[in-house]
Amino acid sequence: MKTTSSNPKTEFLLGAGLDVLHRESSEWLENIAFWKDETRFFLDLLRKKETEEGVKSEYGEMLGNLDTIHALLFDYLSNDIADHEKFLSRLQKGEKGLSDGDYRDQHRKLSERMDVFTKDFRAFKKMVFGYAMKL
Repeated sequence: MKTTSSNPKTEFLLGAGLDVLHRESSEWLENIAFWKDETRFFLDLLRKKETEEGVKSEYGEMLGNLDTIHALLFDYLSNDIADHEKFLSRLQKGEKGLSDGDYRDQHRKLSERMDVFTKDFRAFKKMVFGYAMKL
């Protein structure tokens, strides 16, 4: 038997009105914008620490590369959420061939991606802080 774990919040929200789902999408975009700022801060912190200590390690370079990858992922997620919001707009205008169910399914998938990315980003932050503390 295949079991899946689901986020109760997501399950609850998927039954909510479209305005609630729109609000959640807006929150995702705000979180991503904040994470982008955090990543720039981390990169500045690492560069400053390495300059102060006169150390340029391979690990620090890897973290810098990972930072770049995160920035690209932020843009990718932001674009997908923006497309999702456009879908909602078209749905609310009554465009033919679009369904509420498709929008909710897309929202569920985006929610799952955001959950995974949030966990991964927290792990990244721990790694950066751990590295910065050792410098």
